[in-house]
Amino acid sequence: MAPIEIGLVGYQNPDSILNRASRGFGDALKARPGDEVAFRLTPDITRHGHKQFERPALVVSGEFAMMYQSTSYFTHSGAPDFGVLDLPYRFASHGHAHRALDGELGVRLARAASEGPPFRVLGFWDNGFRHLSNAQHPIRTPEDCRGLRIRTLTSPLHGEVFEALGMRPEVMDIATLLDRAKAGTIDAQDNPLTNIFGFGIQALQPHITMTGHIWGGSTLVVNRAVFDGWPPHVRTAVREAAEVATSVQRTLAAEEDERILASTEARDVEIVALTEAERLRFARAVQPVVDRHRHDYADLLRLISAAA
Repeated sequence: MAPIEIGLVGYQNPDSILNRASRGFGDALKARPGDEVAFRLTPDITRHGHKQFERPALVVSGEFAMMYQSTSYFTHSGAPDFGVLDLPYRFASHGHAHRALDGELGVRLARAASEGPPFRVLGFWDNGFRHLSNAQHPIRTPEDCRGLRIRTLTSPLHGEVFEALGMRPEVMDIATLLDRAKAGTIDAQDNPLTNIFGFGIQALQPHITMTGHIWGGSTLVVNRAVFDGWPPHVRTAVREAAEVATSVQRTLAAEEDERILASTEARDVEIVALTEAERLRFARAVQPVVDRHRHDYADLLRLISAAA
């Protein structure tokens, strides 16, 4: 009998913390049903002629069974409750985010994902807190952001955050960002350090400010219909392997900023570490975004506060 093929697709360099965790998932999976399953990781779909944003469609079509995906994707794809994770300065630490997502918040969001998009959430991963980078000048205050053209994700809330800082957001994928940054037609972007250095953005935008304005959540998801069609023991093995990979991934995420800040690459750029007072100024500047949407996410925000 031919093995069940399980393909997982990503969009980052092979050594990123998300791809390292994906390999950990594959290793854990192979140790369970053995030869009944054939695992295949495609770490960067953009190297195969696809754009980053095409991955969900490839999983929906069944070309791949699984992917890791930013939680922001779900806000405009049938599970708007995920927008609570796009509100600025809601999580105080990695641990705070993990506790919330391992509790009722995670249960609610996983249910929303299964009721909207055709996916099943197998784990909530951590891509790190998002920071600003730009090619123009050091940013230390919200006023330093005014007028900068900034790349943003498809999440409308991200755009609102940058507009509150006086920036001019434009939605684009990572490949377009790199092309525009090289051409000098986009000034800034935000990403966790692991992505900034993983994609080489620091070479194009060497001014990095550790704002930590939004926690960068990711999900490990599987095509729901494909998953439900697997034998029960394979579904169990996949869930168990996902738990192992999630633990590994979160450990990597917690260590990643320190590893990058200590690296040789980080010495070639200007990294602004904000004081607590300076960081509070950014939080106050974007608070109107939170206030505007507080009613939309009232129950979910209470769950986040309870996990602090």
